[in-house]
Amino acid sequence: MNADAPKMPRTIADYLEQLRAALRGADPALIQDALYDAEEHLRAELADQPGRSEADMLAKVVSSYGAPEEVADIYRDQEIKIQRALRPPRPAKQASWVGQFFGVAADPHTYGALFYMVLSLATGIFYFTWAVTGLSLSFGLLVLIIGIPFALLFLGSVRVLSLVEGRIVETMLGVRMPRRPAFSTRGMSFWQRIGAVISDPRTWGTVGYMILMLPLGIAYFTLAVTMLATSLALALAPIAKVVLESFGIPYASCNGDVWVCNWVNWWGGWPGTICASIIGIVMLFATLHIVRALGYLHGQIAKHLLVAGNARE
Repeated sequence: MNADAPKMPRTIADYLEQLRAALRGADPALIQDALYDAEEHLRAELADQPGRSEADMLAKVVSSYGAPEEVADIYRDQEIKIQRALRPPRPAKQASWVGQFFGVAADPHTYGALFYMVLSLATGIFYFTWAVTGLSLSFGLLVLIIGIPFALLFLGSVRVLSLVEGRIVETMLGVRMPRRPAFSTRGMSFWQRIGAVISDPRTWGTVGYMILMLPLGIAYFTLAVTMLATSLALALAPIAKVVLESFGIPYASCNGDVWVCNWVNWWGGWPGTICASIIGIVMLFATLHIVRALGYLHGQIAKHLLVAGNARE
């Protein structure tokens, strides 16, 4: 018998620990999903076999569900297939810096990040309000009999919102996020469930993330809207000049100092208008690069605070 082979798990906790070890190095979100599915399945099997010990149940189930190493390999293979099916293909890498600079417009993640930054103002206000109101009422009502149920209800809603935000982040920013809760509560008593929710670092990481989303959402929205509006206004300057002058409206006029008027008239003429348009186009693509970089950065923040594995390891 191979001495290096892992021992047959005797309890569900042993099985989950071996599965976690077999998945070491994989994406934390994938590990969270695999652990939840395995625990849910094993506890359901144990509940369906009253009177049977965990060791006997595992000896029977492992032959059908799979040993931890086999389940880990299945999840790794499935993850590759799912990511290939869900994620749009990345554009071909450009050799020149010019191609790389303007090629950002062909990356789907750029527009997902842009939409997320615009949406983050609304989600940030909602998350912040929900978290601060829930925390305030939870601590304020603890002296009353309804305080504990209200606090548990609030923490439960936080866990649900973490999954919702995870789906938004994965869809728009392309960062793998959990599709299952952090753990299964099947087989736990009421007080064990309470303790598990309160002691789970992801619960409090999610609360911190929700509070953090307000300043981040304001910053993201302001940056995206301001830079886009400015760059588009400059890039479309020739069109604005043609349209305004077709209605007899001067594109630029000045009645002040001669030097200032000369400067305004130059920018209002075609040389200055074309120059402003070029600056706007360059600024527009630079904005897309900034948006994509911020989208990647925010995805890492969300992954660190919302994924259970990152909070423990």
